[in-house]
Amino acid sequence: MKTDEQLSIRIIRKIAFVSIIFVCIFAIGVMAVKSEVNSIKIVFADDCETTVMTSKTVVSEILEENHIMLEADEVVYPALNSPIDLTKTITISKATAEKKIISEEIESVSTEEILGNYVTITEKIVVEQIEIPYETITKDVSSSGTDTTNKVLQEGENGLKEVKYKIKIQNDVEIDKQMISETVIKQPVDKIIQISTKIVARSSGSRYSSGTIAASVEGKTPSVVTLNTSAYCAASCGGNTRTASGATASAWYTVAAGKGYPAGTVIYIPYFANKPNGGWFVVQDTGGAITNRHLDVWMDSMAECISFGRRNLECHIYQ
Repeated sequence: MKTDEQLSIRIIRKIAFVSIIFVCIFAIGVMAVKSEVNSIKIVFADDCETTVMTSKTVVSEILEENHIMLEADEVVYPALNSPIDLTKTITISKATAEKKIISEEIESVSTEEILGNYVTITEKIVVEQIEIPYETITKDVSSSGTDTTNKVLQEGENGLKEVKYKIKIQNDVEIDKQMISETVIKQPVDKIIQISTKIVARSSGSRYSSGTIAASVEGKTPSVVTLNTSAYCAASCGGNTRTASGATASAWYTVAAGKGYPAGTVIYIPYFANKPNGGWFVVQDTGGAITNRHLDVWMDSMAECISFGRRNLECHIYQ
């Protein structure tokens, strides 16, 4: 019987002990919930800093907890008796006379002075008309190594475009300019210059004058082509000197050409510039083997024809 009582007392003691432990744990949990632990950054006057964990919320208590004491010339923000603010930062700095003076100067600035220093920036849209410079195109139809002359085939003319800008102005001074759009109103017209071989009128021993031929096409613009050129004479024509045009063939004057170059067409060949005709010929003849890519020059003898042979020559065609 006594044993049973002792056993019951032991059980009751164990239950009481467990209950006490449970109550203590519960109380500690409640206290932990009620006490929020924060991470606080403390910045010192020498720019050093540290981070502490604390449940304190007043600045003075946090500093005291971490054994931090202010010197006589130091101030703290937030103030000692203030709760920590949302930044969770405590800043310790030197309380110098210079800072006090600056504070006084700031306090002395009036609202009117602040507004007077405020300058507005205005924006506006501006449309400008700008000339587009024309380009100069040079066409060289001359023979290399010969005297040349320039002739303006087309005068140049500037174009015009409309450009829209957004401009920013401050104190009547343009501080920024940005292009918004660009529209061409008038296209420029190119200036065209032709470089051609200078026409030199030479006296001729024949009954035809090269100066007269050149004068007949003065002011005209030739087309410049390369033709495969050969030579022929009376001997190669069986002694016949009558041309298809009815005229008598003449050396350094008569050429035979394709149907694209009718009788009377003037042809200047720079290769023959030093010959008696100065390089000037007139189409007077045609032939079955003559095409628009071929040219036959009448010469005095078969020997001259053989010596000349066949070659590609630059030809200035006046039609």
